[in-house]
Amino acid sequence: MEKQNTIAVFEGKEIRKDWFNDEWYFSVIDIVGALTDSIDPKDYWYRLKKRELESAGIELSTFCRQLKLLASDGKRYQTDCANTEGIFRIIQSIPSPKAEPMKLWLAKVGYERIQEIQNPEIAQDRIKEIYRAKGYSDEWIEKRIRGIAIRQELTEEWKERQVGQEKGFAILTNEISKASFGKTVEEYKEYKRLKRENLRDHMTDWELILTMVGEKAATDITEAKNSQGFDECKKSAIEGGKIAGNTRKEIERKTRQPVVSKENYLDMPEKEKRKHLKGRKLKAIAN
Repeated sequence: MEKQNTIAVFEGKEIRKDWFNDEWYFSVIDIVGALTDSIDPKDYWYRLKKRELESAGIELSTFCRQLKLLASDGKRYQTDCANTEGIFRIIQSIPSPKAEPMKLWLAKVGYERIQEIQNPEIAQDRIKEIYRAKGYSDEWIEKRIRGIAIRQELTEEWKERQVGQEKGFAILTNEISKASFGKTVEEYKEYKRLKRENLRDHMTDWELILTMVGEKAATDITEAKNSQGFDECKKSAIEGGKIAGNTRKEIERKTRQPVVSKENYLDMPEKEKRKHLKGRKLKAIAN
């Protein structure tokens, strides 16, 4: 793995990280070193765990797992690592002035989360602002936000109908994707030359719309048939995906253009790409 994929930068210092279980895990010792003035972060981490256990009865090691990380001597050693959630919890236990800005930020995030639970529209507004900052157009954002709501409706149905949340959801989502676009989620990501990026954040308008059609149809069919358990929900998911797939084929027949696109927004933000494509179409019409 390349260095740029195994090193992060925090507070101006390098933090070792490793990709595990589909998420990044960060070296706790490196985080401790970045947030304290300790000349021995390893010893600081040991004393921090001991103090937290004695004072609050909390074992910080439960937020970690041992992963082999590259050390300065060029060898790999078992190292305490934690995912983003675990790192945030550990930071809360560090009594250092350097950690205070992070603690204040975490408090702010917690307050905002409570606001969003009380008023979901606030959450939608924040998501919209995040996407605008990333360079997405309002037209695209509206479809993406609507798609998130439809997706949530579908997963709520699956939860109530005893579908295993992690593996089960992934399998059913793949069934809808295959029936809608002829590709699993991973195949679709590979087609778009994506790695760890969110597939839906790189979908075109029609791809987003048909994703919504497939998932909304799957939700309604699941409800209408009162599908229960994984196998029945799988059949409903495939039927929903087929509705989107048939729509896709009809669009392609009429436009003579494929809906499934290699388009992504890695090199050019969606908003700029939209303007660029619109300009090309106008130029082609003029000619």
